[in-house]
Amino acid sequence: MAEVCDVAESNGDCKNDDREFLCGVVEGFYGRPWTPEQRRDLFVKMKKMGLNAYMYAPKDDFKHRAYWRELYSVEEAEHLTSLIQAAAENDVTFFYALSPGLDITYSNPKEILSLKRKLEQVCQFGCSAFALLFDDIEPEISETDKEVYQSFAHAQVAVANEIFEYLSHPKFIFCPTEYCAARAIPNVQNSEYLNTIGQKLHLNIDIMWTGPKVISKEITIESIQELSEVLHRPPLIWDNLHANDYDQKRLFLGPYCGRSTELIPRLRGVLSNPNCEYETNFVPIHTLSQWSKCTIDGKRELNLSDSVSADIKLETENEFGSMEDLVSPMSPNTYHPKNALKIAIKDWMAEFYKAKNAFGRVISAPLVPTPIPACPLPVITSCFSTANVPTPAPAGRTSPVLDSSYQPLSSELVNSLIANTAPKESNNLEPMDCNPLPPSPKHSPTVENEIILETDSKPEDQAETVSKEEITEEMQTEPIDVVGNDSEGKQLAESDISLLIDLFYLPFEHGRGGIKILQEFHWLKSHGYIVCQSKRKGREPESPEVQEWLTRVAKFDNMTQAVGKLLMRLTFCPNRSLLYDLYPYIWDIKGVVSMLNSYLKWIALRRVPLPVSSLMSSPFTWFSKGYKETFMSGDQEPWAFLGGLTSELQHLLPLESVNDLFLYKPPEVPNNKIYTIRPYLPSDELLILFVLMTKYLSCGVFFN
Repeated sequence: MAEVCDVAESNGDCKNDDREFLCGVVEGFYGRPWTPEQRRDLFVKMKKMGLNAYMYAPKDDFKHRAYWRELYSVEEAEHLTSLIQAAAENDVTFFYALSPGLDITYSNPKEILSLKRKLEQVCQFGCSAFALLFDDIEPEISETDKEVYQSFAHAQVAVANEIFEYLSHPKFIFCPTEYCAARAIPNVQNSEYLNTIGQKLHLNIDIMWTGPKVISKEITIESIQELSEVLHRPPLIWDNLHANDYDQKRLFLGPYCGRSTELIPRLRGVLSNPNCEYETNFVPIHTLSQWSKCTIDGKRELNLSDSVSADIKLETENEFGSMEDLVSPMSPNTYHPKNALKIAIKDWMAEFYKAKNAFGRVISAPLVPTPIPACPLPVITSCFSTANVPTPAPAGRTSPVLDSSYQPLSSELVNSLIANTAPKESNNLEPMDCNPLPPSPKHSPTVENEIILETDSKPEDQAETVSKEEITEEMQTEPIDVVGNDSEGKQLAESDISLLIDLFYLPFEHGRGGIKILQEFHWLKSHGYIVCQSKRKGREPESPEVQEWLTRVAKFDNMTQAVGKLLMRLTFCPNRSLLYDLYPYIWDIKGVVSMLNSYLKWIALRRVPLPVSSLMSSPFTWFSKGYKETFMSGDQEPWAFLGGLTSELQHLLPLESVNDLFLYKPPEVPNNKIYTIRPYLPSDELLILFVLMTKYLSCGVFFN
């Protein structure tokens, strides 16, 4: 084994100040890895954006972590070689990472030999950059290792240094077990583990860091300065800001933010670990690229402490005007998240119209509802405690994770180097693109609203108020007129993409369009009693309070239609790969918003029992005291708030449990039909009886 010596005794060639700033992507999430085709597409995009580094570290690729000792087969070698070449052709450094920490015996020469053989094989594929990852493992070593090494950190350093020397000092990255401030024991400055790593690890080996938390709202200059003193080098940020593998109901499409551009000269680089769904990462990666080229920060428009003033400001905004409130033009070297987002949206628009089929197996959004918390939110402490946090969704977790020091193997290990390159067509397989390109306008199906009763559509600009005559027993629940024979109605606009991003923004911040939906529904529900108590006689004019409620409910209906139009227009998007990645999430939130809209229309019928229309709701909602502030603070990991905006909207329904209303899974093939829930009417009685009889007869229950 290589001798572990202090870096202070190392040669002068260990200085790394003049090395290129690394900026790019780490494929390091739990869940199904990206396909080889997607990685090649990523390299092309990275070159256009000026990004220069990609780390291959898919947690559930079995030869990366679970079976790290196994060499690659001939076929696998060909695919990996092809990927490394594709990266080089696009000026992207391909870092090949291994995660041996689950079961390695550090003092066993055979284990070290296996590690050398594996990395030497990858060397032969043309790879010249490597990484050893020791995240998400137990911070203990075996009794055998304890006889050789002083500590866990000494064992890891010895292996990393020996491999680094064996490979003749390549570009090399090390991910420590204490990879964020919340995991440092007792803290960063006094952590024996981090101090050992900093003192003993070769100075030309870069060390990864996620910030104060696993998923960090902000990374401050002061925290990086403190860490750099401990590590004796600038850290390389493994940024989980846009990672979503811990919550299957959330996507993060918002801009890169919470990191000052003044950090850039103090860092070795930034690698973003983004959404599991490859096609959804354009804006996160694009805005990261913009950030990396800037030297000045634009003034932050919305601060943590501005939530109240922001709410007031929202009252005067257009319904989905989040992109309209931008700062004045800035110099090219100034970074502002809103301006960066605007630029990224313009470039992302073109991606929607690139004809692309969906390949491989699609990972859908969860088919079970997000549970509503039955207990108070975790108490905020200075050091994150795993005992306070709800268990994350079972679909996997952001890498690295904090709620457990040991990450068990996934129930599904895959080979991400060998993928089926043909689109799935059989209905017996997982849902794939059965309609790779949108139909021509001549043959396009008309949009249907799948509701029990017939509905008549009505232009938005005529929906100023909702009167009693307009809300009859034959109540329309969701009038949407998107496509018809007008091809322009199928085209996505920048406002649609802005709304999409607002609905799936960032871990600690909902977009303004999403906040507007929350606020409007909360106000309408809270003031529903005004309508329920009013008794209009003949053509007597409504009271000003009722008129205000009816006007605002009409505006909420317009918001609902905007979400529906977004969903509809996406179904005509030529990029079917992008559609399949987005569709389950938008379908889900569309159903929730539609449910809220139908509830408000039920109140507008003025037949709702007064207690039902009052402030019954989940114990903890966006409007509960301290909830919003806790959510936005970043003091809690985001998996303490599972479900995102979709869940927040569900919680506003005045029911003890709304889970049963959201058990419907998305269609296997995206379509432009919308299903809504409306009030029960007397004319539905025969249909309900038929459904009940059919159900009971199928169970062997007979009626007398």
